[in-house]
Amino acid sequence: MTPADFRRIALSLDGAEEGSHMGAADFRVGGRIFATLASIKQGYGNLALDPEQQAEFVADQPKIFLPIHGGWGRMGMTHIRLAEADEEILHGALRTAWQLRVDKNAKTRSKTKTAAKRAPSKKSVARRKA
Repeated sequence: MTPADFRRIALSLDGAEEGSHMGAADFRVGGRIFATLASIKQGYGNLALDPEQQAEFVADQPKIFLPIHGGWGRMGMTHIRLAEADEEILHGALRTAWQLRVDKNAKTRSKTKTAAKRAPSKKSVARRKA
């Protein structure tokens, strides 16, 4: 697979948009990154997985997936060797990263709405003081 394939598949996912982070192409859903092409010079695409998903991908396909070095990798950020991946593997990996981001976005929105319901508004606080 190629960077163009990575881009095509990432953008085919519902609500996905291309952006840029530190000069590299990234792919977002709900404004949050789920994949990047930041390591393209090394032949990698990058996926924002959780550590458990990363462990499964690496165990199942160690020639295709590897953790990104350092702290980012310990948090689940994962390289995919594009030259080794086929369309089915790349699509499945990108879809997994996309779904994780969609689920996290939904949880964040839910927590924000719950917190907003609990917290008094500035107007209600001002009315109570008056």
